[in-house]
Amino acid sequence: MNRREFERDKTMKTIINTAFLAAAAVGLLAAPAIEAKPRLTGEEKLAKMLEGREAGEPRSCIATFDSNSLQIIDKTALVYRSGKTIWVSRPADPDSLDDSDILVIKRFSGSQLCKLDMLHTVSRTGGFYTGNVMLGDFVPYTKVDKAEG
Repeated sequence: MNRREFERDKTMKTIINTAFLAAAAVGLLAAPAIEAKPRLTGEEKLAKMLEGREAGEPRSCIATFDSNSLQIIDKTALVYRSGKTIWVSRPADPDSLDDSDILVIKRFSGSQLCKLDMLHTVSRTGGFYTGNVMLGDFVPYTKVDKAEG
């Protein structure tokens, strides 16, 4: 094969590859779109968690024996589950909460979590600092008993 044939062969392969990629792209565009479930906002997630529950008296501290039960609701609140009670703390700046971050807590009160404890977040992927969290009061939500009658 001489140089001229080689160049012509190379050009033909490039044209075929380009045509193949274009056809694949058109096929993807023509395929029916897969309907993705709409992602719930933080407020919607929290509302769903609290369905059928009633708010109680807010507290500045709660007993936390299992910090793995502390959950970040994206741009909304921190939630702690304890038995039948769900405790909700809405921080001063809820926009800083990202449910993909890891929450780091420096406690000053032993097994309790208080709104004056120091909390910050770090990136789950890189482990770098992403922000501070200033907790609000903890509001307990318990299931409402339906009256029979």
